[in-house]
Amino acid sequence: MIDLNLLRENPEAIRASQRARGGDESLVDLAAKLDLQKRSALSEFEALRAQQNQHSKLVAAAPKEQKAELVAQAQELAASVKAADAKANQADEELAKVLLKIENIVIPDVPAGGEENFVVIKQVGEIPSFDFEPRDHAELGELLDVIDIERGVKISGSRFYFLKGWGARLELAMMQLAMDQAAEAGFTVLITPTLVKPEVMQGTGFLGEHSDEIYYLPADELYLTGTSEVALAGYHRDEIIDDLSSPVRYAGWSTCYRREAGAAGKDNRGILRVHQFNKLEMFSYCHPDQAEQEHARLLGWQEQMLQKCELPYRVIDVAAGDLGSSAARKYDVEAWVPTQGTFRELTSTSNCTTFQARRLNTRYRDENGKPRIAATLNGTLATTRWLVAILENHQQADGSVVVPKALRPYLGGLEKIVPKN
Repeated sequence: MIDLNLLRENPEAIRASQRARGGDESLVDLAAKLDLQKRSALSEFEALRAQQNQHSKLVAAAPKEQKAELVAQAQELAASVKAADAKANQADEELAKVLLKIENIVIPDVPAGGEENFVVIKQVGEIPSFDFEPRDHAELGELLDVIDIERGVKISGSRFYFLKGWGARLELAMMQLAMDQAAEAGFTVLITPTLVKPEVMQGTGFLGEHSDEIYYLPADELYLTGTSEVALAGYHRDEIIDDLSSPVRYAGWSTCYRREAGAAGKDNRGILRVHQFNKLEMFSYCHPDQAEQEHARLLGWQEQMLQKCELPYRVIDVAAGDLGSSAARKYDVEAWVPTQGTFRELTSTSNCTTFQARRLNTRYRDENGKPRIAATLNGTLATTRWLVAILENHQQADGSVVVPKALRPYLGGLEKIVPKN
């Protein structure tokens, strides 16, 4: 949720952000109008309330013969106060509905435009050159007997799969490597709930434009999370973090669920785009003035993991029109996928500034002990999708796949996964 003070003092900054995103600028004017109505209704309520309190003193001190008339006036005042209170509450609810539709304020130097208007910040690693026709990860998964898509579809439908044998162990090794790196960097590791209440899902900004991608259980009024970011953002909901002199960091390991609505026919083959996967997510609470520095740190940890997995990659600055509603800036880290001849997103990190924390009422105490809204950031450190890049980039002519050195200790020293036959 945007800062009301910014709406009152600099609405043009919010309009500019909406323009950059390709969003609805009229929401800003509507919010400003409703804010005025809310403040007017609140002033009316407070004036009537003060009048009522003063009148109550008159009733208490009045002679017996005047009490009946004064009590009747008090009843009229009480009715007026009740009506004014209802009017103020209604104005507040209408304003809140509009504010929830306005997306986070984009950081000024974020690239303008849509999905294709990203800016490449860097490219790292050597793109592999094969003297044979490389196999895609789905073919390798079958050849190595590490991914079973056919049976996944048989029991659950499209975009489901089994990880099998060394495939399952390779994912667990990758997650363990990421978890160890996070712990060494000072993150508290959590295994998070994957079902959350509507107010938590709403608070993180996921019930907006892409809400049709979320699984909802109406009988329980719970949502299945597509990332542990949701549970981690809600972890300190309605709390005050006493000490935020340095960032408070969590790494959440969870299974994630996404309907992938609207993605029919896109990346159907293999496990690049699926309904269920595992992920280790970094999440930081920090002082708003430290948010951009923390964002750079999260990106650095992601790059470390890509390098440990010996993957060529590039980092892009995502354009404003392709940001999620909560992100003020987002970096994607994309690994090279040989059989597609292009870079594909493996991980991203977002600076959500105070947007989520304001919705979730997560605060910290400043140097004077006064509660202030915290900033939140997130970034994926490992996920099932990484197997696509690991299998394809490290494949050999005979169909085997060399295991990156950093993962071998978690696989009993295994150096190579070889075809079943």
